Amino acid sequence: MTIKPLPASGFETTIPVLIVGGGAAGLCAALAAHEAGVELAVLERDPLPRGSTALSAGLIPAAATRFQLALGITDRPELFADDINQKSHHQADAEIVDLVAAQSGPTVEWLADGYGLPFSVVRDFDYPGHAARRMHGLPSRSGAELIDRLRQAVEQAGVPLLTDATVTALFSDGDHRVRGVEVTRPDGTLDLIGCDVLILACNGYGGNHALVARHIPEMRGALYFGHPGNRGDAVLWGEALGARLRHMSGYQGHGSVAHPHGILISWAAIMEGGFQVNANGLRFSNESLGYSEQAAAVIAEPDAVAFDIFDARIAAIARQFEDFRQAEAGGAVIVADSIEALATRLKLSEVVLKASFDEVEQLKRDRGSDRFGRHFAGVPPLAPPFMAVRVTGALFHTQGGLAVDRSARVLDGAGVAMPNLFAAGGAAAGVSGSQASGYLSGNGLLTATVLGRVAGTAAASLVRSSQPRTDATD
Repeated sequence: MTIKPLPASGFETTIPVLIVGGGAAGLCAALAAHEAGVELAVLERDPLPRGSTALSAGLIPAAATRFQLALGITDRPELFADDINQKSHHQADAEIVDLVAAQSGPTVEWLADGYGLPFSVVRDFDYPGHAARRMHGLPSRSGAELIDRLRQAVEQAGVPLLTDATVTALFSDGDHRVRGVEVTRPDGTLDLIGCDVLILACNGYGGNHALVARHIPEMRGALYFGHPGNRGDAVLWGEALGARLRHMSGYQGHGSVAHPHGILISWAAIMEGGFQVNANGLRFSNESLGYSEQAAAVIAEPDAVAFDIFDARIAAIARQFEDFRQAEAGGAVIVADSIEALATRLKLSEVVLKASFDEVEQLKRDRGSDRFGRHFAGVPPLAPPFMAVRVTGALFHTQGGLAVDRSARVLDGAGVAMPNLFAAGGAAAGVSGSQASGYLSGNGLLTATVLGRVAGTAAASLVRSSQPRTDATD
């Protein structure tokens, strides 16, 4: 049973704000609530906070930052919001889109100024769907560095971060108000902790095969590249409490995970002039639409594999990412001095791969579009040495979840804010709409960091407003 009545023996302790999940969303919520001066604690199921954040490239899209200004990049929150809406086919909640776009820049600068995160803008290639270069990342361009720095900031702030603490049930008093949680330790012991406000930041349901099969049937059986702990607890708890669910079929996929190595290959390998072919050496889609929708396209090909074809110039760009460096070190990147030699190493038809290559290069020279609609104007030609990676498509994380308002308060079935429940990151419905094609690069960490900060601030405000006022005068 995921929702339980209040324990007869009461709670062992009560903490005003409890946060379930120690990923980017939960840690940003913790920092914001701590700044607001309330007592709180973060509950994390793993021995060390990692989650889906650690598996990402750690890039946060943000508009109108000083980091962009220093590079002469012109950007506005309104332009960012328009990009999100265009990519999501205008399915995303307009108020949440405007909120995250407007608060993206302030959130990145808040993390940089308040907690020393050394962000810089990815400035040597464009991400699909973004009208400006606005991806902000840390030096290693890895999510592992992002989560480690956020954890260090929380620890330095003195916020209790309880690890090996799996929340296995919520306690409710029957009016949709959460009164506490049940925490199960690795040795099976239980802790009952009361709370005034609960923030769910425990990501989505990509690790729950039954929920994936129900809501995203095209990814049933696909490689899951997220954290196995993302089992949909927030969705199941919220649903049991009467919360509204939104866009449950939305997700972020990726059409370029090295196989069988299981390492993410940056989409720069494609967007900077590379392309994909299937196991027969043939191109099969418009790769420039985005890496998320490309996951299903790759999975639909023979053996559910494809090959990224690129060159040394593109590899130099991709090498700024820790994942790509790991792929090279692990032998996933194949190198050859000619396309024919590359085909031999990949066990593809030399004739077919050469024809696919020649077609792409001719389109670049003619500044034309192919039969799939990909436009090659302004894309540099490939030059030897040529490179390739055998890849598959994967499900990264789900984008549907609990509907929230502009304060990150969870909404009930009637659209009314629930008494004391908040959600952020993968636990909350994102801004990608109901389809994989609605995912704009960075949407996951965008909503994790912005809604996490918003939830922490709003939760603290709710706690303070419910506390008895004291008279400062004699």
